[in-house]
Amino acid sequence: MSAVHPEPLPEELLIPHPRRLSPATPGYDEILAVHEAAIAGGESRYVDPLSGLWVMTAVHLWERGYCCYSGCRHCPWVER
Repeated sequence: MSAVHPEPLPEELLIPHPRRLSPATPGYDEILAVHEAAIAGGESRYVDPLSGLWVMTAVHLWERGYCCYSGCRHCPWVER
C-alpha cells in the first residue's frame, strides 16, 4: 500500500473518536487490543471481535489521506 499521507499517524489518533466508538461499548478494551495487534502486524484491517465484520485500521485510513464519510470506526479525520 502506498501512503498518500506523508506524515505518520499521530499517536493520539490511534484511539477511536468517542462518536465512532464509545468507551462504554461492551468489549471496548478487546477492540482496541485487536486494532493495536493489527497495526503492529502491518495489517490494514482486522476482524471485529464483537460483530465478526472487517474493520479498517486508523493507520490504513490515515495513509489513504481522506475521509469517505462512511462512519469508519477508526477514522482519523473525524475532527477535520
